[in-house]
Amino acid sequence: MPKMTVPQLFDLSGKTALVTGGSKGLGKAMARGYAECGANVMISSRHQDELEAAAKEIGAGLNVRVEWMVSDMTQRDDSDALAKATLERLGRVDILVNNAGSNVPQPIDQVTDEAWDRIIELNLSSCMRLTRAVVPQMKERKWGRIIHISSVLGLGGKAGRNVYCSTKSALIGLARASAIDLGPHNITVNCISPGPFLTDLPGKILTDAEKKVFSDRTVLGRWGRPEELVGTALLLGSEAGSYITGTVILVDGGVLANIL
Repeated sequence: MPKMTVPQLFDLSGKTALVTGGSKGLGKAMARGYAECGANVMISSRHQDELEAAAKEIGAGLNVRVEWMVSDMTQRDDSDALAKATLERLGRVDILVNNAGSNVPQPIDQVTDEAWDRIIELNLSSCMRLTRAVVPQMKERKWGRIIHISSVLGLGGKAGRNVYCSTKSALIGLARASAIDLGPHNITVNCISPGPFLTDLPGKILTDAEKKVFSDRTVLGRWGRPEELVGTALLLGSEAGSYITGTVILVDGGVLANIL
């Protein structure tokens, strides 16, 4: 059996990663991680100024291509256009990271149809659409990595997070079923379920008291840093994770373990 070194296991030279929500936070950190391992990268978000700045940061000092595209994943035409543009500009998609998402906290008896429909389209339907769009060319090459960013709240729950929890749980089911469909083509499908990472989204919707509750719930006693998700994204996006599929990896600082 040939021996592979660690750098070879994580080498992504010649591959292309598409990361939605890639202009900041977890998405930008993962995109930089792929670029550092040799991958060309396409990032998307709704804001051109953030994308331009993020693309420079992601590619800084590296000999890779970093492309960006303004896309609103709540709009079906935008998700289809993003897949098409990535294939046209970069020629292939080897790694798809469905990271774009949002949260509208509402108690169950106050959930609005508008919020429900919008968050389901963004957090779930767009993930299916992008996966559907890039899989055919992955099949042709007999290689692909699809990663849905779920959440610890896809495995647990929190008051008022009805829509969010529903979509993040559904991503786990989507990954499991898709993994069965795509396994014969050497394409893996997995979920990463982050716990408390203090990115823009929780920073905006949580009070200081709620932030402390989350940090206290971890066994490490703190919020995670975006770069602490990169290792898991590289594992699932490279040859290092070639036998991992249809599963969920928690990166939650021990939140789910701390049940009492």
